[in-house]
Amino acid sequence: MNVVVRDAALNDVKKSRRRRPRRADVEAAVRLLIEWTGDDPDREGLVDTPARVVRAYEEFFEGYKIDPAELLGRTFEETDDYDDMIVLRNIRLESHCEHHIVPIIGKAHVAYLPNKRVVGISKLVRVVEVYAKRLQIQETLTTQIANTIQDVLQPQGVAVVTEAAHMCMTTRGIRKPGVSMVARRFLGAFKTDRDLRQEFLASLAGPSEVFG
Repeated sequence: MNVVVRDAALNDVKKSRRRRPRRADVEAAVRLLIEWTGDDPDREGLVDTPARVVRAYEEFFEGYKIDPAELLGRTFEETDDYDDMIVLRNIRLESHCEHHIVPIIGKAHVAYLPNKRVVGISKLVRVVEVYAKRLQIQETLTTQIANTIQDVLQPQGVAVVTEAAHMCMTTRGIRKPGVSMVARRFLGAFKTDRDLRQEFLASLAGPSEVFG
């Protein structure tokens, strides 16, 4: 069983065991958090906040509702034998840390070496978005993106690099702004061919601002 199928099967089992909370219950939980902070959830500026937070969370975590493998389902074979790497640089990355539910902000760089077929580049961006719009750690996010592209497209190789700032470290805890984390995942030819890997990494060289 490949990674994509296995993950989907595990998710189905988990969903079958877990009841999705009612919207009213979630709004009540947000109200309780507001009270816990010491503020008044009934004052004018906060009275509608529980509903707004729930709507925001629906957007932040919509990735749970989408199967990233389906996004890559339509491919094109009319490539005139194109056999060089395809690289997408600087894909905006917005996710949330699963440990503190605060933002992870940065960029993803994705490359693959086609094997007779290619996919629309917007689909690759959507795969990044789907996994980002879930509770994550950066290492898992990077692996999920690469594994899905490899499993579905069956290219000669996949490379994914993410670089991001974690608000759980920059705004709390040790409070070290300006620090970014880099995670990498190489599969297939990118893992075995050092020259190809270096060519990909060289293509990412140049000014790179996490918040650019």
